[in-house]
Amino acid sequence: MPDLYDVAAIGNAIVDVIAPATDEFIAFNHLTKGAMMLVDEDQSARLYARMQAGVEASGGSAANTIAGLASFGGKGAFLGKVADDQLGAVFTHDMRAIGAHFANKPLKDGKATAVSMINVTPDGQRTMCTYLGASVAFTDEDVDKAVIEGAKIVYLEGYLFDAPPARRAFAKAAALAHGSGRTIALTLSDSFVVERHRDALLGFIEGQVDLLFANEAEVKALFKTDDFDQAVSALRERVKLAAVTRSEQGSVILTEGERLTVAAEPAEKVVDTTGAGDQYAAGFMFGLSRGRPLQQCGKLASLAAAEVISHYGPRPQVSLKDLAASKGY
Repeated sequence: MPDLYDVAAIGNAIVDVIAPATDEFIAFNHLTKGAMMLVDEDQSARLYARMQAGVEASGGSAANTIAGLASFGGKGAFLGKVADDQLGAVFTHDMRAIGAHFANKPLKDGKATAVSMINVTPDGQRTMCTYLGASVAFTDEDVDKAVIEGAKIVYLEGYLFDAPPARRAFAKAAALAHGSGRTIALTLSDSFVVERHRDALLGFIEGQVDLLFANEAEVKALFKTDDFDQAVSALRERVKLAAVTRSEQGSVILTEGERLTVAAEPAEKVVDTTGAGDQYAAGFMFGLSRGRPLQQCGKLASLAAAEVISHYGPRPQVSLKDLAASKGY
């Protein structure tokens, strides 16, 4: 089948509510700073009422990555579930407006479109409380065979491991991708996801994944160690290619035969770290889909991450294609 997309991503379709917060606010509301927790609809509404005024923007980890890919000039597709409501219409419009293929039918007579309340402290750390809503209704029936088989890379969001129907969708997508000789990529998404689903994730990584994205905390959690070198050594034995981010220390790219270090792209000011990992994955997969060397893939990834942490919101506010050109990447 011809290449229709650089990347096809499966993930939670979420609208983000992003607002500044103090450390005292985080403590008062019994939140774990820098982490993501799941909440029900009532908890989400109560937290929203307490938050400072903020901005609303279409988000969701894998969807953010597709937005970054599009900003680089790549062709992307997104598979996810929204409700037939106002926020669902906003999310659908935003995805199509960036040129991404998004054709899943909205959920009718069910839960509302997913919302993530993101409180950002002065140090740029984001603390997320997510109501998954309609996004958990994504099933294997929503996996478009033509989209998966037509994508160079099929990118899966670790957050979906919380929903058994979505895991079945992962299995279907992996089978279709492998059958077409496509690359399967997975992001671990969050340490709490790893803690909840470690065994299932390890099994999926060893059996299905070609490319893994993780940050330092997630890869340590995956192998239950505080030693970074020990964790990445264990990871190299289980996956063909991995990219592990380390905040200001840059990132490490791992293959069976080499370990590459990529410096972090300088950022004038860290405003909001929301979406940093999503945009890193966008830059890396854009480069990989275009046959760029791994070191250059890492540079594109770091560039995208640096851009997104310089402002509120999880998606680029400038053309990453133009930004990369100005840097000679």
